[in-house]
Amino acid sequence: MSRQAISFYSEGVKLHGDLFLPDGAGADDRRAGIVLCHGYTGVKDLFLPDNAEWLRQAGYAVLTFDYKGWGESEGARNRLAPFSRVADSHAALNFLAAQGAVDDSRLGLYGTSYGGATVIWAAALDTRVGCVVSVVGVGQGEKWMRSVRRPDEWFDLLERSAADRTKRALTGESEIVERDEILLQDRASAELSAAARRANPAAINSLPLEFVDETLSFHADWVVDKIAPRPLLLITTDDDRLVPPEQSENLFALAGEPKRLVTLKGYGHYDVYSEPAFSEVMAETGAWFAAHLPARG
Repeated sequence: MSRQAISFYSEGVKLHGDLFLPDGAGADDRRAGIVLCHGYTGVKDLFLPDNAEWLRQAGYAVLTFDYKGWGESEGARNRLAPFSRVADSHAALNFLAAQGAVDDSRLGLYGTSYGGATVIWAAALDTRVGCVVSVVGVGQGEKWMRSVRRPDEWFDLLERSAADRTKRALTGESEIVERDEILLQDRASAELSAAARRANPAAINSLPLEFVDETLSFHADWVVDKIAPRPLLLITTDDDRLVPPEQSENLFALAGEPKRLVTLKGYGHYDVYSEPAFSEVMAETGAWFAAHLPARG
């Protein structure tokens, strides 16, 4: 089968995922492996299977998975802990590298949206990663969260976060809020996201307010320069009103060579998951991996 349900462990917690293996891959024909990392409140079955199948058909072994507490994985439910997600990504790389059909010296990462920041952190900390692609990715958590709010909304959020910080210290619990209270979406993003989530029973609609504190200290721009000389591709869109293109542009300015920044024209944030933008994203992604991390050695 080209798609297999699998499980592995991260920090002692059992995670679930799907392994996509290309035709003919095996011990005598080991392939480069790519881990895909979804964003904000995504799960492995939302959006990423199409990317995984595209890369599988291009000859790669591909792994999608749910972070701790999300989708089918075990762990505290719905806790969006960015540095824990980095640890999960490293565990996913460990699992993929252990597969007989995978060449453990040729591993890559692909992340979208919040996962774009996750893969940059993961690659900066793990030199096994030979090639990175970040699509409409978050580059600086605080600037991103502030960019989608009016000033009074921003200060209200900081006050709520400070109160929740005290609550967590005294009770061990965080206030559970609707995802859209934390992520203020533009109209187009809200409509496209809602439509995709309605079709996926594992989609998450609420999360702890502690996510705000954790995102305020999760800055991919702190570490993006540590990826070089390993290649980094950044893809953004000129009409992304959810994660503004400046986030990718700033990452590009700070990154070392080899690097490439692609700005797709006429698309918003969620457009990258469907046609025609999807094919443009994957054409750029496929060309980058083919040049720097060929499916066959």
